[in-house]
Amino acid sequence: MATVGDDKDPACGGSDMTTTPVVKRSAESASSKPKGVTWPVPPPDGYTAEDLDRIPDLPPHTELIDGSLVFVSPQKVFHMVTKHLLFARLDQAVPDHLLVAAEVTVTLGKRQRPEPDLLVLKADYENDLDQSNYTADAVELAIEIVSPDSEERDRERKPQLYAEAGIPHFWRIENDGGNPVVYVYELDPATKAYALTAIHRDRLKVTVPYDMDIDISEVTRRGRGRTVS
Repeated sequence: MATVGDDKDPACGGSDMTTTPVVKRSAESASSKPKGVTWPVPPPDGYTAEDLDRIPDLPPHTELIDGSLVFVSPQKVFHMVTKHLLFARLDQAVPDHLLVAAEVTVTLGKRQRPEPDLLVLKADYENDLDQSNYTADAVELAIEIVSPDSEERDRERKPQLYAEAGIPHFWRIENDGGNPVVYVYELDPATKAYALTAIHRDRLKVTVPYDMDIDISEVTRRGRGRTVS
């Protein structure tokens, strides 16, 4: 992933943008890029969550972390298969008062709008089928599948932001030689920090945020040519 923001202090505060933040770079600075490429120009104090809806032509799945734009790199097969499997299995077991979502963002603060790989949301927070952003109080579970280019964010910064926003459950999924390992965390509401409650290999069986029993070894079998349905 690549980020665009305040190089000196990506977490600093400031005001919203007032002008269109996309301009063409000079020929010298864009010499290594295709002709016609446009670049977001960050405001002095960084972007705000609302800016993601105003900046034209952003790449799909752009996130905002500490006021900086984060662009998503092409994902590896492990990431794709794990996400597909978990979405399907989570959705099969989800109770009526919850729903499973992907490819939507969560506004955690003025300069924080990440897009978790998967979410479990409170169903009564869904306003319409065009909704693409939720507030933190709508989220029961956030899931991140660690990628090589996002290790620090997925392991450190994003869990910290989710915990500070009060999201009660967080899973981090690591690739251990093609085998998924699921680290399950629960929020300590007094400290606003996550505590590790379990590490799952092959089989993921939990009771919160709802009962589920998932054969995560399906990811490994899919990598050997079998189909996840």
